[in-house]
Amino acid sequence: MLLYFSFFNHPLMNLVVDIGNTVAKLAVFQQDEMLLKEVVEQGLVSEKVLDLFKKYPDLIQVVVSNVSSVGFKLPDNFQRQVRLVELSAATPLPFKNLYGTPETLGNDRKALVAAAVKKYPAQNVLVIDAGTCITYDFKNAADEYLGGGISPGLKMRFLALNSFTANLPLVDVGDQHELIGDSTVASIRSGVLNGTINEIEGIIHTYSIRYNNLITIITGGDASFLSINLKNGIFANSNFLLEGLNNILEFNIDQ
Repeated sequence: MLLYFSFFNHPLMNLVVDIGNTVAKLAVFQQDEMLLKEVVEQGLVSEKVLDLFKKYPDLIQVVVSNVSSVGFKLPDNFQRQVRLVELSAATPLPFKNLYGTPETLGNDRKALVAAAVKKYPAQNVLVIDAGTCITYDFKNAADEYLGGGISPGLKMRFLALNSFTANLPLVDVGDQHELIGDSTVASIRSGVLNGTINEIEGIIHTYSIRYNNLITIITGGDASFLSINLKNGIFANSNFLLEGLNNILEFNIDQ
C-alpha cells in the first residue's frame, strides 16, 4: 500500500460519499479508522462536502457512490486537488467477481463484499443488508464473490399487504411481535416479522451447511431490530457499507 503523509506526518484522509435513494451518508476515514459519519438529505450533499473539506484539510482521496437520480459532482477546484473514484460498473474491485451479470450488480452490494474481504480475508462470509430490500451477498474463502439473493425488506412487506388487499391496514414494526397475533394488526406483525426472522435464519443455516466456518454480518436500517431477534453468532455492523467503500477507494488508489 502506498502511504501518503501531510506536513504533520500523519496519513491523509479519505472522504466516502454514499448517496442512496432517500438520504446520503458521508464518512471521513484515516486509513481504516472512521473519524466522522453524517447522514444528510440528498440536496445537502454538496454543502456538507464543502464543510468537510474545510474541517479536514488533509482530505485528499474521495470515493463517490451515487445510486440516486440526484446529480452530484465535486467542484472543479476540488477535483484537481483530490484523487477521485466514482464507483461504476467499470471500477476495479478488491475481489474476484463471479457474478453472472456484473454490470447489474449494485454499488451497495459491491461495497459490502469489499468490506467482507477487508475484514475477513480467506474466510466464508455472508453479508445481510436489511434495508428497503434484504440482500444476501456471499464471498468464499478464496475471496471470490459468488452472488446471493434479494427479497423484500420489512417496510416493503408491510406496504405490500396494505397495497394489494382491500381491508388490511398499513402497520409498522411496533414494539412486540407474538407468534400468535390476537388482532389483525398483531397478526400482520407476526407474519411479517416472524416470517422475516425465520427467512434469514433459514438462509444462514443453508449457507452454513454448504460452507464451513461461515461468518455472518448484518447491516442496514433494520439490522438493530433484526439482530436482537436472531440467533447468536451474527455480527451487526451499521458502518459495513461505508467501510467497504473506503476499501474500494484504497484499492483503486494503490493501482
